[in-house]
Amino acid sequence: MKDVSENVQSTYDNQYTNSDAQWRNMGGRQKAGNIIRLCSALKAKSVVDIGSGDGAVLSFLDKENFSDNISSLEISDSGIEKIKARQMKSLKEVSKFDGYKIPYNDKSFDLAMCSHVLEHVEHPRLLLREIARVSNHQFFEVPIDFSFFVDNKIKHYLDYGHINIFTPALFKFLLKSEGFEVISEDFVFITNDQIRFAYKGKPLKIAVQILKNFIINLTPYRKVKPSAYTVLCKHDGKGLNIF
Repeated sequence: MKDVSENVQSTYDNQYTNSDAQWRNMGGRQKAGNIIRLCSALKAKSVVDIGSGDGAVLSFLDKENFSDNISSLEISDSGIEKIKARQMKSLKEVSKFDGYKIPYNDKSFDLAMCSHVLEHVEHPRLLLREIARVSNHQFFEVPIDFSFFVDNKIKHYLDYGHINIFTPALFKFLLKSEGFEVISEDFVFITNDQIRFAYKGKPLKIAVQILKNFIINLTPYRKVKPSAYTVLCKHDGKGLNIF
């Protein structure tokens, strides 16, 4: 099994000591809502969150009583500290893991959640296989960073730690080729409040971005270039099968 590169691990250890908490909390509210919308019908009694960051998503799920038995795995020391500080009643344990090997038995959980993680992972298929192994259902969310000239923005995305670029179709190809059945999906757009926060002091940029999202959301292109793509899956137990 591959391990996370040493320089990547070092970066993530200190990832959550900066001042981006307000932005992460805004995103956490929306991401938690996406999970609730796609997964509530499962009534999952046991949940594992893979790559919990600073726990922003978990904190909103906790407030909404999404499940009373959630386990968290996180690669970052600073993230684990933030998660524990939130003192969530539904969180049964939080553990550090190496980014690939999930320390639980087969089918330990009704639901595994992996939100805004796979774009950071050096070997995503390896992590997908572990997630499938330990869970009956799987929820994924990835940002849609694709553009036709994305290769001109390498520094921009690497500064966010995004080393994999997806479209909804490309992400579904990855999932389906690994044996995941897509049960339900959604195409998510950044909220107006998030746009205003991100472009504070730039009213023209704010207006353009809000209008752009509004127009895209009304067209078939919404399934090509949303802000994020969310999907609920169930694995077929077989995995990758070629030739």
